[in-house]
Amino acid sequence: MADADWRGELDGWLEPFRAAAGHAKRRLWAPAYLQGLIGPGERKSLRPMAAGLGFRGHDQLRHFVTSATWDDTPLRRLLVERADGLVGGPDAVSVIDDTALPKQGKLSVGVARQYCGCLGERANCQVLVSLTLARGEVPVPVGLRLFPPEAWAGDAGRCARAGVPEGSRRALAKAGIALAEIDRVLAAGARFGRVAADAGHGASAEFRQGLSVRGLTWAVGVLKTRNVYPPGVGLLWPAARTGRPRKHPVPSEGPVPAEQALAGAAWRRVSRRRGTKGPLAAAFAAVRVRPAEGAQLRDGRHLPGEGWEHSSRRAGGRAPRLGRDQAPPVQPAGRGGARGAGVADQGAVGVRAGAPAAQGGAGPRPLRGPLLGRAAPARPDGDDRPVLPPAPPARAGRQAGGRAARSRQDHRRGRPCPPSGTGRSSGSASP
Repeated sequence: MADADWRGELDGWLEPFRAAAGHAKRRLWAPAYLQGLIGPGERKSLRPMAAGLGFRGHDQLRHFVTSATWDDTPLRRLLVERADGLVGGPDAVSVIDDTALPKQGKLSVGVARQYCGCLGERANCQVLVSLTLARGEVPVPVGLRLFPPEAWAGDAGRCARAGVPEGSRRALAKAGIALAEIDRVLAAGARFGRVAADAGHGASAEFRQGLSVRGLTWAVGVLKTRNVYPPGVGLLWPAARTGRPRKHPVPSEGPVPAEQALAGAAWRRVSRRRGTKGPLAAAFAAVRVRPAEGAQLRDGRHLPGEGWEHSSRRAGGRAPRLGRDQAPPVQPAGRGGARGAGVADQGAVGVRAGAPAAQGGAGPRPLRGPLLGRAAPARPDGDDRPVLPPAPPARAGRQAGGRAARSRQDHRRGRPCPPSGTGRSSGSASP
């Protein structure tokens, strides 16, 4: 496409946005700034962009970028409407992802040392949560929101100096930002039937449950170490003969990592889409599981999460209570086991000796702190403890103080003690 053709097509597509921009200077310079971003050239700073656009200087573009803040809500709403007209519909997909921009300096908002996806390592960068509306192989970005790292969210003075709005001067999780963007585009009229995200967002139970609460069909990535239960897992309530009543049931089967649950699945190779070097294909398998995201047990495991309560009620209510002999064994998590949702890997967990696990609150409990490598020394009791004698009272008066000082000075000099029988008087101040 010739240079004049794409510039003319861009001006036509931007015409509704120019009308919604409001101010005359914004209507004039916004299309030029976008042309500089889209046009050729690797450096997208103001001076090279102004030279590529044929301007004598870059002061006018700089004034447009650094001018007073203005409300972009009408432009965002219009962008969602135009994107929905292009690719929206029941078969459209909303794609949630992270976009990292490597950047140095301390004045740009959100720049901190954090994971940078495009570099594959931790580096100084800005991280943004993006939302794209796609159908087939046509994606249209509709949302891009900056993620505030702790170095910025916890420093109100730094945010004020950089001009961050007061409503954004707080720590926000990426899952919360993504859900807020989904609510915004839905309120603006976007139509899509599914939501897709990678493991960066799919690992968050809050994000997945938020999608289910909104009635959306979703497919997200999870870590291979995520603990899951088989679909037929039951919740058992062993009878407690002594102690407090049991607060949580016991799963009839233990959780396994997602990688182990998919080991025996029937894999099928599917071509997703066309890439720059040909079709992109991968192997897929479908297995029904229940994530281990419920209440946490004493041994560190989590009960089956989302959906189990509804299934148990449809199956006829709570499972029958079992006797001690029928209760499944509850073992502490080992070092090689996968971590559950929100559980740190503590390695081998020591268990206090006590009653069996079936006895309600009197069962073994994992130690919360580090294990001691040696036994503590015996502690004397009562009169066997060593008692220090009380300090003698200080003698008042200047003369007594001078005598004590001379005595200490003589002691520091190390004067030898006189031999016995030298006839020294008992009233001498010398030692």
